Amino acid sequence: MDHAAPQSPAGLSTTPSWLLNQTASHAARLLSEGFAAHDLRGYHYRLLATLTEDGPASQADLGRRCGIDRSDVVAIINDLAGRGLVVRAPDPADRRRNVISVTDAGADEARRMGVTVERVQADLLAPLSTDEREQLTRLLTRLLRHHSRH
Repeated sequence: MDHAAPQSPAGLSTTPSWLLNQTASHAARLLSEGFAAHDLRGYHYRLLATLTEDGPASQADLGRRCGIDRSDVVAIINDLAGRGLVVRAPDPADRRRNVISVTDAGADEARRMGVTVERVQADLLAPLSTDEREQLTRLLTRLLRHHSRH
């Protein structure tokens, strides 16, 4: 006996909140699969990209800039350091703090992962024209800015 998958009520499945949630889930899966090819995850990319773009930073600063909890930052840095992608050194201005720097290998990995991010965007937005992609990005940015203030 075949059972159909449960369906959302028609009224719900056409609401922007439901559509955004479903699309976000799909986007997260695509990114996760893309990063898995690097044997890394999204939070690895956030830290590597931040260090590559902004230069060395303390662990606490990295956590704030990347939106990652302080305790998780330590584990992520340990993982990245173990792979030779970052180095941790005492801060010369305050020996109680560590400064994290990206290695050349880490910067290369951040670039490769950036290419993966671009490919995922192209896959995710494939049915949209360039103008539609730009419009969608502007609208989502506006929504996020509005709700981030509240």
